[in-house]
Amino acid sequence: MAEDRSEQEPARRPGGRTARVRHRILEAAAELIARDGIGGLRYDQVAELAEVNKTSVYRNWPDRTALVADALATFSADVAPLRDSGDIDADLVDFLEAIAAALSSRQGRALLNVVGAAHDNPDLRAVVDDAIAQRLATLSQRIKAAIETGELPAVDSHLLVEMLSGPVHLLVSRGTRELTRADAQRITSIVLAGVRATAAQHTIALAGEHDGGKTPAARP
Repeated sequence: MAEDRSEQEPARRPGGRTARVRHRILEAAAELIARDGIGGLRYDQVAELAEVNKTSVYRNWPDRTALVADALATFSADVAPLRDSGDIDADLVDFLEAIAAALSSRQGRALLNVVGAAHDNPDLRAVVDDAIAQRLATLSQRIKAAIETGELPAVDSHLLVEMLSGPVHLLVSRGTRELTRADAQRITSIVLAGVRATAAQHTIALAGEHDGGKTPAARP
Protein backbone atom coordinates (compact mmCIF):
# COMPACT_ATOMS: atom_id res chain seq x y z
CA MET A 1 0.00 0.00 0.00
CA ALA A 2 1.10 3.57 -0.67
CA GLU A 3 0.66 4.42 2.98
CA ASP A 4 2.92 1.54 4.05
CA ARG A 5 5.60 2.34 1.44
CA SER A 6 5.77 5.82 2.92
CA GLU A 7 7.02 4.31 6.17
CA GLN A 8 10.20 3.24 4.35
CA GLU A 9 11.04 6.80 3.26
CA PRO A 10 13.97 8.60 4.91
CA ALA A 11 13.44 9.99 8.39
CA ARG A 12 13.92 13.52 7.03
CA ARG A 13 10.12 13.69 6.65
CA PRO A 14 8.83 13.69 10.23
CA GLY A 15 5.13 13.16 10.65
CA GLY A 16 3.31 13.16 7.34
CA ARG A 17 1.98 9.88 6.04
CA THR A 18 4.00 7.79 8.47
CA ALA A 19 2.42 9.60 11.40
CA ARG A 20 -1.03 9.12 9.88
CA VAL A 21 -0.38 5.39 9.48
CA ARG A 22 0.67 5.12 13.13
CA HIS A 23 -2.38 7.09 14.21
CA ARG A 24 -4.72 4.77 12.28
CA ILE A 25 -3.06 1.73 13.84
CA LEU A 26 -3.47 3.12 17.35
CA GLU A 27 -7.09 4.08 16.70
CA ALA A 28 -7.78 0.57 15.42
CA ALA A 29 -6.07 -1.03 18.41
CA ALA A 30 -8.10 1.08 20.85
CA GLU A 31 -11.33 0.17 19.05
CA LEU A 32 -10.55 -3.55 19.15
CA ILE A 33 -9.55 -3.45 22.83
CA ALA A 34 -12.79 -1.63 23.60
CA ARG A 35 -14.78 -4.21 21.67
CA ASP A 36 -12.99 -7.48 22.48
CA GLY A 37 -10.75 -6.76 25.46
CA ILE A 38 -7.00 -7.16 25.64
CA GLY A 39 -7.22 -10.92 25.10
CA GLY A 40 -8.91 -10.42 21.74
CA LEU A 41 -6.31 -8.02 20.35
CA ARG A 42 -4.87 -9.56 17.17
CA TYR A 43 -2.35 -7.85 14.95
CA ASP A 44 -4.00 -9.04 11.74
CA GLN A 45 -7.31 -7.51 12.84
CA VAL A 46 -5.56 -4.27 13.83
CA ALA A 47 -3.95 -4.12 10.39
CA GLU A 48 -7.22 -4.86 8.61
CA LEU A 49 -9.15 -2.21 10.54
CA ALA A 50 -6.37 0.36 10.05
CA GLU A 51 -6.08 -0.59 6.36
CA VAL A 52 -2.33 -1.20 6.54
CA ASN A 53 -0.05 -4.17 6.07
CA LYS A 54 0.39 -6.36 9.15
CA THR A 55 4.16 -5.85 8.95
CA SER A 56 3.58 -2.17 9.70
CA VAL A 57 2.03 -3.09 13.03
CA TYR A 58 4.82 -5.54 13.97
CA ARG A 59 7.55 -3.16 12.84
CA ASN A 60 6.30 -0.33 15.02
CA TRP A 61 5.07 -2.41 17.98
CA PRO A 62 6.81 -5.79 18.24
CA ASP A 63 5.59 -5.94 21.84
CA ARG A 64 1.81 -6.06 22.35
CA THR A 65 1.95 -4.28 25.71
CA ALA A 66 3.69 -1.35 24.01
CA LEU A 67 0.90 -1.23 21.42
CA VAL A 68 -1.71 -1.20 24.18
CA ALA A 69 0.15 1.56 26.03
CA ASP A 70 0.41 3.76 22.95
CA ALA A 71 -3.22 3.09 22.01
CA LEU A 72 -4.26 4.47 25.40
CA ALA A 73 -1.82 7.38 25.29
CA THR A 74 -4.34 9.72 23.69
CA PHE A 75 -6.68 9.03 26.60
CA SER A 76 -3.95 10.05 29.01
CA ALA A 77 -2.94 13.12 27.04
CA ASP A 78 -6.42 14.43 26.28
CA VAL A 79 -7.02 15.63 29.80
CA ALA A 80 -10.47 17.07 30.44
CA PRO A 81 -10.13 20.79 31.20
CA LEU A 82 -10.89 21.82 34.76
CA ARG A 83 -11.75 25.48 35.10
CA ASP A 84 -11.25 27.52 38.24
CA SER A 85 -14.44 29.58 38.61
CA GLY A 86 -13.94 30.16 42.31
CA ASP A 87 -16.71 27.64 43.05
CA ILE A 88 -15.02 24.31 43.71
CA ASP A 89 -18.33 22.46 43.98
CA ALA A 90 -19.49 23.54 40.51
CA ASP A 91 -16.05 22.96 38.99
CA LEU A 92 -15.96 19.40 40.33
CA VAL A 93 -19.42 18.64 38.97
CA ASP A 94 -18.29 19.79 35.52
CA PHE A 95 -15.13 17.71 35.77
CA LEU A 96 -16.93 14.53 36.81
CA GLU A 97 -19.20 14.89 33.79
CA ALA A 98 -16.11 15.26 31.59
CA ILE A 99 -14.50 12.19 33.14
CA ALA A 100 -17.64 10.14 32.49
CA ALA A 101 -17.69 11.25 28.85
CA ALA A 102 -14.00 10.37 28.47
CA LEU A 103 -14.47 6.92 29.98
CA SER A 104 -17.34 6.32 27.58
CA SER A 105 -15.13 7.10 24.58
CA ARG A 106 -13.31 4.43 22.58
CA GLN A 107 -10.07 4.95 24.51
CA GLY A 108 -11.96 5.06 27.79
CA ARG A 109 -13.75 1.77 27.12
CA ALA A 110 -10.43 0.26 26.10
CA LEU A 111 -8.86 1.43 29.36
CA LEU A 112 -11.66 -0.17 31.38
CA ASN A 113 -11.15 -3.44 29.50
CA VAL A 114 -7.41 -3.32 30.16
CA VAL A 115 -8.06 -2.78 33.88
CA GLY A 116 -9.67 -6.21 34.07
CA ALA A 117 -6.67 -7.87 32.42
CA ALA A 118 -3.98 -5.96 34.30
CA HIS A 119 -4.10 -7.65 37.71
CA ASP A 120 -1.55 -10.35 36.82
CA ASN A 121 0.49 -8.29 34.36
CA PRO A 122 2.76 -5.64 35.92
CA ASP A 123 3.39 -3.97 32.55
CA LEU A 124 -0.31 -3.57 31.84
CA ARG A 125 -0.89 -2.45 35.42
CA ALA A 126 1.66 0.30 34.88
CA VAL A 127 -0.13 1.37 31.69
CA VAL A 128 -3.46 1.59 33.53
CA ASP A 129 -2.02 3.42 36.52
CA ASP A 130 -0.26 5.96 34.31
CA ALA A 131 -3.37 6.63 32.21
CA ILE A 132 -5.55 7.15 35.25
CA ALA A 133 -2.94 9.25 37.08
CA GLN A 134 -2.51 11.60 34.13
CA ARG A 135 -6.25 11.89 33.62
CA LEU A 136 -6.79 12.89 37.26
CA ALA A 137 -3.71 15.09 37.65
CA THR A 138 -5.57 18.33 36.93
CA LEU A 139 -8.28 17.38 39.41
CA SER A 140 -5.69 16.93 42.13
CA GLN A 141 -4.15 20.31 41.28
CA ARG A 142 -7.53 22.06 41.46
CA ILE A 143 -8.22 20.52 44.86
CA LYS A 144 -4.85 21.67 46.17
CA ALA A 145 -5.58 25.19 44.91
CA ALA A 146 -8.99 25.13 46.62
CA ILE A 147 -7.32 24.16 49.90
CA GLU A 148 -4.85 27.05 49.57
CA THR A 149 -7.65 29.58 48.96
CA GLY A 150 -9.84 28.19 51.74
CA GLU A 151 -12.55 26.76 49.48
CA LEU A 152 -11.81 23.39 51.04
CA PRO A 153 -10.33 22.39 54.39
CA ALA A 154 -7.00 20.63 54.50
CA VAL A 155 -7.52 17.15 53.09
CA ASP A 156 -5.53 14.42 51.37
CA SER A 157 -6.05 15.47 47.73
CA HIS A 158 -5.29 11.99 46.38
CA LEU A 159 -7.87 10.41 48.66
CA LEU A 160 -10.44 13.04 47.70
CA VAL A 161 -9.76 12.41 44.00
CA GLU A 162 -10.38 8.69 44.51
CA MET A 163 -13.57 9.34 46.47
CA LEU A 164 -14.92 11.61 43.72
CA SER A 165 -13.85 9.59 40.69
CA GLY A 166 -14.56 6.11 42.10
CA PRO A 167 -18.37 6.26 41.72
CA VAL A 168 -17.96 7.63 38.19
CA HIS A 169 -15.71 4.74 37.16
CA LEU A 170 -18.09 2.24 38.74
CA LEU A 171 -21.18 3.62 37.02
CA VAL A 172 -19.52 3.85 33.61
CA SER A 173 -17.94 0.39 33.85
CA ARG A 174 -21.30 -1.19 34.62
CA GLY A 175 -22.68 0.30 31.44
CA THR A 176 -26.29 0.18 32.61
CA ARG A 177 -26.88 3.91 32.08
CA GLU A 178 -25.06 7.16 31.50
CA LEU A 179 -23.89 9.35 34.34
CA THR A 180 -26.13 12.44 34.52
CA ARG A 181 -25.34 15.88 35.84
CA ALA A 182 -27.62 15.12 38.79
CA ASP A 183 -25.41 12.09 39.54
CA ALA A 184 -22.30 14.27 39.41
CA GLN A 185 -23.92 16.83 41.69
CA ARG A 186 -24.92 14.18 44.26
CA ILE A 187 -21.47 12.62 44.28
CA THR A 188 -19.81 16.00 44.71
CA SER A 189 -22.16 17.28 47.42
CA ILE A 190 -21.99 14.08 49.50
CA VAL A 191 -18.20 13.77 49.33
CA LEU A 192 -17.49 17.45 50.01
CA ALA A 193 -20.08 17.59 52.81
CA GLY A 194 -18.28 14.70 54.48
CA VAL A 195 -14.89 16.36 54.02
CA ARG A 196 -16.10 19.64 55.49
CA ALA A 197 -17.97 18.04 58.40
CA THR A 198 -14.98 15.89 59.30
CA ALA A 199 -12.69 18.93 59.23
CA ALA A 200 -15.09 20.91 61.44
CA GLN A 201 -15.26 18.11 63.99
CA HIS A 202 -11.48 17.84 64.01
CA THR A 203 -11.17 21.60 64.58
CA ILE A 204 -13.59 21.49 67.52
CA ALA A 205 -11.76 18.53 69.02
CA LEU A 206 -8.44 20.36 68.82
CA ALA A 207 -10.01 23.45 70.41
CA GLY A 208 -11.30 21.30 73.25
CA GLU A 209 -7.84 19.91 73.88
CA HIS A 210 -6.37 23.39 74.02
CA ASP A 211 -8.94 24.84 76.46
CA GLY A 212 -9.01 21.89 78.77
CA GLY A 213 -12.21 20.37 77.42
CA LYS A 214 -14.41 23.45 77.89
CA THR A 215 -15.36 23.57 74.17
CA PRO A 216 -18.45 21.38 73.58
CA ALA A 217 -17.84 18.31 71.48
CA ALA A 218 -19.41 18.24 68.02
CA ARG A 219 -22.64 16.39 67.77
CA PRO A 220 -22.69 13.36 65.47
